[in-house]
Amino acid sequence: MVAMNARRRGTPLTIVTAGFAADERHGICYATVGGGGRETLVRVEFACRPLPVLRGRDVAYYALDALAGELLRRGTGRVEIHVDDEYLPEDLKQRRALPSPLTVPYVALRCRLNRFDQATVRRADGVARDLTARAQAEVFLNVAA
Repeated sequence: MVAMNARRRGTPLTIVTAGFAADERHGICYATVGGGGRETLVRVEFACRPLPVLRGRDVAYYALDALAGELLRRGTGRVEIHVDDEYLPEDLKQRRALPSPLTVPYVALRCRLNRFDQATVRRADGVARDLTARAQAEVFLNVAA
């Protein structure tokens, strides 16, 4: 978990769960926004050329950056984002050394997250895996088309 910019605690907290996938041409991120049975499904496209050596870590950064941009456009102030990625929440929390190809996406993502009144990123559960499977299927179908 990583929390950033707790400026206005009076704004409602938006819970977001995200899954994503990309190939060498494009990326897709699906997210549920909201909770309590009133979730809205959001689909965001993003540009990414995944490097195999990073095993999807770069895809996570680009997907979350695109999703955060969409949430900001929708006026979200405080957000808790659950992602289907084991590294991203810890990268943001610990500010640990990253492979050099992740430096620019890391800085861009942190800048975007800092625009929220508060942003928390956590590792997700089964719902995120379902969203990732949906994104993978769409990416695969676009390649096959």
